[in-house]
Amino acid sequence: MTEPAYANTSVAGWREWVSLPAIGVPWIKAKLDTGARTSAIHAFDVKVFRRRGADWVRFGVRPWQESDADAVVVECPVHDRRPVRSSSGHVQHRIVVLMELVLLGRTVPVEVTLSNRDQMGFRMLIGREALKQGFLVDSARSFVGGRAPKAMRRRNRGRA
Repeated sequence: MTEPAYANTSVAGWREWVSLPAIGVPWIKAKLDTGARTSAIHAFDVKVFRRRGADWVRFGVRPWQESDADAVVVECPVHDRRPVRSSSGHVQHRIVVLMELVLLGRTVPVEVTLSNRDQMGFRMLIGREALKQGFLVDSARSFVGGRAPKAMRRRNRGRA
């Protein structure tokens, strides 16, 4: 008898604390959104430049919702550029980069678009392409993978 396709999946809540260790972000609160195809991260000061004949991008990431503390500057190759339809229906052309995401203790490669998420409730959105790597979303649950340490949660609320 063959195992069902979901046998090797991890159940996550609709929001989770995740990390992006390769870019120096140990904690960032993310919304898991099965309605979004691609993942997105809040990026600022986005600048494309050439390095060894290829397009690269430099951008800043602020992991906390209510604070500018712990911002990091990232440089990585441009993976793609593509149109993305926002939740309001507008099409934006966004830069796509590859990142390693740690969700529920599992590290998976994800395509991430760079966008201004200042007005959004979460600095990161994890879409279907990332989730189909072995995650199911239980919309009735939150933080299945555990919460960030209290000091990090306070920073996220601007109370550091």
